[in-house]
Amino acid sequence: MLIDFFYALRDAKIPVTIKEFLTLLEALQKQVIGTSFDDFYYLARITLVKDEAHFDKFDRAFGLYFKGIQAAFEENGTIPLDWLVQRMKRELSEEQRAALEKYGYDKLMDRLQELLKEQKERHEGGSKWIGTGGTSPFGHGGTNPEGIRIGGKGGNRTAVKVWEARNYKDYDGEREIGTRNIKVALRRLRKFARLGAAEELALDATIRATASNAGYLDIKMQPERKNNIKVLMLFDVGGTMDDHIERTEELFSAARSEFKNMEFFYFHNCVYDYLWKNNRRRHAERFPVWDILRKYPPDTKLIFVGDATMSPYEILQPGGSVEYNNQEAGAVWLQRFTATFPKFVWLNPEPAGVWQYRQSISIIDQLMNRRMFPLTMDGLERAMRTLSK
Repeated sequence: MLIDFFYALRDAKIPVTIKEFLTLLEALQKQVIGTSFDDFYYLARITLVKDEAHFDKFDRAFGLYFKGIQAAFEENGTIPLDWLVQRMKRELSEEQRAALEKYGYDKLMDRLQELLKEQKERHEGGSKWIGTGGTSPFGHGGTNPEGIRIGGKGGNRTAVKVWEARNYKDYDGEREIGTRNIKVALRRLRKFARLGAAEELALDATIRATASNAGYLDIKMQPERKNNIKVLMLFDVGGTMDDHIERTEELFSAARSEFKNMEFFYFHNCVYDYLWKNNRRRHAERFPVWDILRKYPPDTKLIFVGDATMSPYEILQPGGSVEYNNQEAGAVWLQRFTATFPKFVWLNPEPAGVWQYRQSISIIDQLMNRRMFPLTMDGLERAMRTLSK
C-alpha cells in the first residue's frame, strides 16, 4: 500500500526520494506514532516533504490516495478502506426520501459505536450498516436526512459529523480585483480622530498664525487624523464556504485595507471554545475564545462572515461540532460574543432567497437578533449603518 503511495506522491510532482521513503518505513517499524490517522499524516509529511512549498501538493495527493479516510472512534477499532469504496448509488424518489427516518444526535452517535463493534464486512446500498450508496446514515455516497459522513465527498450537506482529514485554506488578504465597491460600503463605518504626536502640518492653523504674526512664518503642527474604529472579524472557512471563497476574499482584502485596527480569526460552521488565525496550523495554534472575549474592548465592532449552513445540532447541541466533541453548544458561545460586543452583525454570502429554507440560518439569525445581512452591496451598507448606530 505504501509503495503505491510513494508513486502517487511522485506523480503529484513532489520530489520525494527512496531514502525519505525508507525513513518513513523505519519510523513506522519502530512505532514512533500510535494508530491515529492524523499521526500518520504528520509523520508522512515530515519525513517525505522537505520544502513547505510542496505541502499543498502533498495534502491533495494524500487526500486523493487515502480518500480522506480515518478511524471513527479509534478506541473501538478502524474502518477498512474497502468498506468505503463506492461502486453504486441508489436513486430514490421524492416520496422515498421524505420517508427516511432521522435518528437524533445522541442515538446516531450511540448507533455508530455499536456498528463499529458488530460489523464484519463491506456493505453497499443498504439502510443499516456503515457503507456507501444507500440510505444508511453511516458512510458516504448515499442519501439520508442526517448522518455521519465517513470519507468520500459531501454533496447533500446533511451530515451531523464528518470523519476525515480536513484541510482549509486561508483567505487571500491581498486580493484587489472587485474590492473597490466593497471598500466604499465599508467606509460608512469609519470614524476619524486626531491621535498620537503632533507631527502633521496644520495648514489652516499655520496660515492664520502667520497672518496674525505680521507675515512671519509661524508653523503649527497637529496629530495625524486616524480611523479609530476597532473591528473584530470572524470568518467561517471550509465546507460549504468553499462555494463563496472569491467574494469572501474580496471582503477580507477590502476590510484589511479600510480598517487599520482590525483583528481576524477563523472558525468552521459555528464558533466554539477556540478559534485560529492560520488554517495550516489550526490544530497546533489555537486561540481560546475566553482570551479573545477578554482582550478586546466592548466598543469593538464584531462582524461574523459565514453562510450559517450546517446541521442544527452544530449550533444547539453540546458535542455537535462535526470535527470534535465541544463541551458547550455553539449557541452558548455566540451569545457570549454578542453580550461582550454589543455592536455586531452577521454577513451571509448565501442568497437571501434561500435563507427561509435553511433551518440553521434561521437559528443563527435569531441568535444575532435579526442582524444577519446578505453579502451584497446593499447588505453591506445596511450592516455598516447598523454597526454605526
